[in-house]
Amino acid sequence: MNKNFVAINYINCNTEYQERFEQLFASRAHAIDTMPGFINMHVLRPSKEGDAYLIVSYWENEQSFKDWTKSEAFIAGHKRGFEDLAKAKAEGRPAPMTSDFKIYQVISE
Repeated sequence: MNKNFVAINYINCNTEYQERFEQLFASRAHAIDTMPGFINMHVLRPSKEGDAYLIVSYWENEQSFKDWTKSEAFIAGHKRGFEDLAKAKAEGRPAPMTSDFKIYQVISE
């Protein structure tokens, strides 16, 4: 199966949140795994302090990825992280992590 489309989420975590962030992925719901068009995902830990974690997901096409981001499964799969963000905001603290999605077309494998 060709990996035609890749979405990369660059996640920057406060130092004190990194362990929690990794725990969230270690205990993830795997909601993405059954989405139509989903192929695979890698979660990459930065080797340099201060660099972003990368969440790299491979899709059959861009529409499949967009459908995932609008799905109930997406909301369920990110619920705990969203709750952490809401709690920090309610307490007047900065967000423990930030997210920046970038999308790519695969031109070579």
